[in-house]
Amino acid sequence: MRLRLVPQETNWDFFARYKLWLGISGLMMVVAFLSFILQGLNYGIDFRGGTTLRTDSTQPVVISEYRAAIEPLQLGDITITEVFDPTFGEDKNVAMIRIQAQDGEEAVASEVVASVLQSLQVVAPDITFSSVESVGPKVSGELIQTAAIAVVLAIGAVLIYIWLRFEWQFAVGAVVALVHDVLLTIGIFSELQIRFDLAIIAALLTIVGYSLNDTVVVFDRVRENLRKYKQKPLKEIMNISINETLSRTMMTSVTTLLALTALFVLGGDVIRGFVFAMIWGVIVGTYSSVFVASTILLWLGVKRDWSKPDGNLGNQFANVDA
Repeated sequence: MRLRLVPQETNWDFFARYKLWLGISGLMMVVAFLSFILQGLNYGIDFRGGTTLRTDSTQPVVISEYRAAIEPLQLGDITITEVFDPTFGEDKNVAMIRIQAQDGEEAVASEVVASVLQSLQVVAPDITFSSVESVGPKVSGELIQTAAIAVVLAIGAVLIYIWLRFEWQFAVGAVVALVHDVLLTIGIFSELQIRFDLAIIAALLTIVGYSLNDTVVVFDRVRENLRKYKQKPLKEIMNISINETLSRTMMTSVTTLLALTALFVLGGDVIRGFVFAMIWGVIVGTYSSVFVASTILLWLGVKRDWSKPDGNLGNQFANVDA
């Protein structure tokens, strides 16, 4: 007996309360935007500037012990990661410690570096700093600008791709859904004041790709059914299309969430922000593919005189049985 997340055949009306879903999405986007404007983001070292310390010791790196030793110094945002390299010998253990800039200074003062070294020597007496590097506020500001441009260009590329592959109505629906996902992800980080660094930018770009994948699967089936059911109204065709791809959508989302949940619980503090962004992005991306992108397409309408003869193009995997 096979496990099914949804029944084999469904006939749910996803547009019976489309105004409610759009209203909820619109309200959440407004709250996210206002939170970003009024409260801002809790930028990490990548965007605020700071100092990176590379440690070297013969004793194994225990991140929790390193963090416990440094916390009494109250240095603010600190990131600790162990460095793995196959060329390292058994007695070479390296870690990277990133400390945010203090009181607007471009770099951590030498006295603070000495205090960190003294604190860590309680855990690893032979520990040394093989390098000390600083990132100033100017470089951090450029990173913020570059990250914003990367997200905007990704969404713009999606707009062009969907426009060329489908029709402009499909493109508008897909882009609105992507903006919805990105804005809500930024909003949740602003509301909860979770550290926002370059890893979160990578998560945003991944969310764009994931959400687009779900949306294209639904849109491909809509286009196929538009050719198949020439007399049925658009709303009915879109309901049929979403129901036909629902099993695939749910299986993809749930299996992805299972892996991400394991990483969130067991992955440690270093990747927790990235994984949280991905979990949130998968949830809102799945929601937006069904209730936002499709509703926008229904609202805009679409022409029915398709000239392309191949109605199955791009649908090889849209009917995967879950």
